Amino acid sequence: MNKKFDRFTGVAFLLIGIIFLIESQKISDSAYGSSVGPKIFPMGLGIILIALSIRLLYETFKYKSEDSKEEKLQYKKFLIIFGSAVLYAFFLEKIGYVVSTFLFLLIAFQTMERGKTVTSVIIAGVFSFGIYYLFSELLGGSLPGFPLF
Repeated sequence: MNKKFDRFTGVAFLLIGIIFLIESQKISDSAYGSSVGPKIFPMGLGIILIALSIRLLYETFKYKSEDSKEEKLQYKKFLIIFGSAVLYAFFLEKIGYVVSTFLFLLIAFQTMERGKTVTSVIIAGVFSFGIYYLFSELLGGSLPGFPLF
């Protein structure tokens, strides 16, 4: 990887993790007296992000010299995945979680690695339906359903 890019990314995500941790403390506690309140999840995400950022920064000091050839940035793949993420957010309510997540994952998998279409379809389908089932049925949450229902 690129040492300069990884250091910049590590510092940026470290700051984002710190902001998550600070801002999660501003969320009010649960009204039911439970020790697990609404701030636990964002606080946990902040801690995980901080830990992973520190690990990334640590790894950059172990990189070998940058005398090797420069890695070419893949702008086309980035723009395709970024555009599909924007469309995913736009169509999430309109076509439902399962369909929009399936399409987003399929596009992302095929953008990153052409071919292996059957594997991409299986993974995207299992993930989309699996997460929907786990969240809505087992945890009792609500996600945008199927567009016909």
